[in-house]
Amino acid sequence: MFRLLGKTNIDFIGMRKFSFILSTVLILLGLAAFVAIMMGKAEMGIDFTGGTMIQGSFATPIDIADLRLSLAEGGFPDASIQQLSTKTAENTYLIRVKERGGEEASAGSVVQTVDQIQELIAATFAENTFTLDSHHSIGPAVGETLRNQARWAVILAVICILIYIWFRFDFRFGVAATIATFHDVLTVLGIFWLLGIEIDLLAITALLTLAGYSLTDSVVVFDRIRENLKLFRKKGDFVNTINISINEVLSRTIITSITVLLVILTLLLFGGQVLFTFALALTLGVIIGTYSSVFVASPIVVEWEAHSPKRFK
Repeated sequence: MFRLLGKTNIDFIGMRKFSFILSTVLILLGLAAFVAIMMGKAEMGIDFTGGTMIQGSFATPIDIADLRLSLAEGGFPDASIQQLSTKTAENTYLIRVKERGGEEASAGSVVQTVDQIQELIAATFAENTFTLDSHHSIGPAVGETLRNQARWAVILAVICILIYIWFRFDFRFGVAATIATFHDVLTVLGIFWLLGIEIDLLAITALLTLAGYSLTDSVVVFDRIRENLKLFRKKGDFVNTINISINEVLSRTIITSITVLLVILTLLLFGGQVLFTFALALTLGVIIGTYSSVFVASPIVVEWEAHSPKRFK
């Protein structure tokens, strides 16, 4: 079997104090981001804050970059533009802009926003007719509902992960995997908040996806640990068994992460602005998830075993 790194003998568990310090900082950053989101201090997408959605089509193809620049210069720098062109509806675009002032949009303000956008489009694409197909508003109340649903989706996903690992291995492994998953989600959330990147439904989707990826990575390591515990039980060297297990799956873990990253980086570089947030979250998630399965999940099991021996007495 091909091994990217060959046989390694790295003392991962011996570096756990440094990894715990780094991970603590990352988790605190994520918790700060979570608090900021709850207080409405973070950059949130139109799905959570409310705004206006416009769908329309052009007579001939346009450069989406020109449309984005036109809206930005016209007072809508945060406009989200998505091309919806199909065989039956060519050159169709969905434009979403946040509601100014953060209050419930009135019918008059929605119409005014739509008129402003149409005027900007008409001025930029004077020789290209823009046909308005539909428009509607998303109020802050709807955004609050979506925010609550997204929060519960993440919490329930993590609880299910804990239950799955508990039955698959044991409770300690389940807790370790859950902490590692929380670590990954909070770290990406914290980085987004620190960089001022807008958090929308695509970002939440990416967070749930990376939670699953983190779980898969941890399961692979834990499965090898379980098999090796059967072989090395008589030696009573729990830490050495963990290190051996991590080194044995290290090549597989890195190859898997690189393969996934190649696909995600393609989306990040060529997917456009619509997919940028999603692809960036997954890119960060894969890197952090690989790190946590080695330097967070397994060391937690080691520390738990050291303070409350269960397998080797």
